[in-house]
Amino acid sequence: MARSRTAAALRTWLAEIWPLAQATAAATAAWVIAVRVGGHDAPFFAPIAAVVALNFGRGERGRNALRLVSGVCIGIVIGELVVAVLGGGWDSLALAIFVALVIAQTLGGNRLMRVQAAAGAILTIAAADGGAGVNRLIDALIGAMVALVFTQVLFPPEPLALVRRAERAALATMVEGLRTAAEAIERGTYDEELHARLIRCMTGVREHLAEVGRAGPAGARVAGHSLIWRYRRPAAMRTNEETAQVQLLGSSCLMLMRTAISADRPRQGKLAQAVRELASAVADLSTDLGSRTIRQGAVDRAFTVARGAGDAPTPHMEREALAASVRFLCLDIMVFAGVAPQEASAVLQQAGAGKPRAAEPPQDFHLPGLARAAGALRRMGCRLAKRRRRQG
Repeated sequence: MARSRTAAALRTWLAEIWPLAQATAAATAAWVIAVRVGGHDAPFFAPIAAVVALNFGRGERGRNALRLVSGVCIGIVIGELVVAVLGGGWDSLALAIFVALVIAQTLGGNRLMRVQAAAGAILTIAAADGGAGVNRLIDALIGAMVALVFTQVLFPPEPLALVRRAERAALATMVEGLRTAAEAIERGTYDEELHARLIRCMTGVREHLAEVGRAGPAGARVAGHSLIWRYRRPAAMRTNEETAQVQLLGSSCLMLMRTAISADRPRQGKLAQAVRELASAVADLSTDLGSRTIRQGAVDRAFTVARGAGDAPTPHMEREALAASVRFLCLDIMVFAGVAPQEASAVLQQAGAGKPRAAEPPQDFHLPGLARAAGALRRMGCRLAKRRRRQG
């Protein structure tokens, strides 16, 4: 167990270090290009632009490079116009900043674009002659182009891996929350430390669900724009449906955790054990979403729990609310594992319904992205070689 935790921590550390190494290399390359090609003595903004553009989650970095350049262009153009009409001074500075921010906001710019628009206007007005502003624009273009080369050509993220990482992190947080909820249900009395843990788990689940919601569209964009991963586009589009199921599963977990927080509740050892079973099912799914065996195991556990979740020895409002939350969670686990929604609903509605079967996972789970890309390149090379032999 300790060895597996150490290995997982090492993988996490390496995954976090790799983007930092990319940003360092991009900043260095942008500086060298600005000095040797652009002829700038101190091109401070070229490496800054490269780092800023790459300092976002994978799948968002290319867009941020374009936003950065757009903001700089807006700021410099507005600054130059204000200097030409009004000259320098604090009033010109205030006007240029305000107009640049308004234009960036009107164009739908996010915070990065607005900040760069204001900064471009400030530097242009402060320089008065406009020279620094032009150099800033050139440096921004160099830094953004280097960032785009890194994100779109050299190191584009594997589209499905973006979603898988976000899903695994969300599922792991759900597992922690469910196990904490099971402890609260079993204890049956208010405990301040346990209450605080549940609140932290609920916050973590919401944050990871938001990340899953961003990862789906980001993966689709990467697959659509990257030449290397273009063949992943159909699979990346399918992941949007999958991320919707993760959202539903997370909502069920949140509902159960919220119900478990209540202080006025009888102890329910049987329900607590049911929640632990469901937590184990979610934990298994987080280890390997591509295994049909694991998916079917999760379905079987959810089926068994759903069959017994409604057994109540005595009527009690909060106990019934917990049982309903558990049954909804069973439904969402089965659907996420590959059971048709109608079939999963029938399990909850019909006592005599048979055990559902998980569908076969998509083939995209079984073959790593790099291996598929290498296979595609090999097949393309074989076709070209055969064509040359026929022509020869």
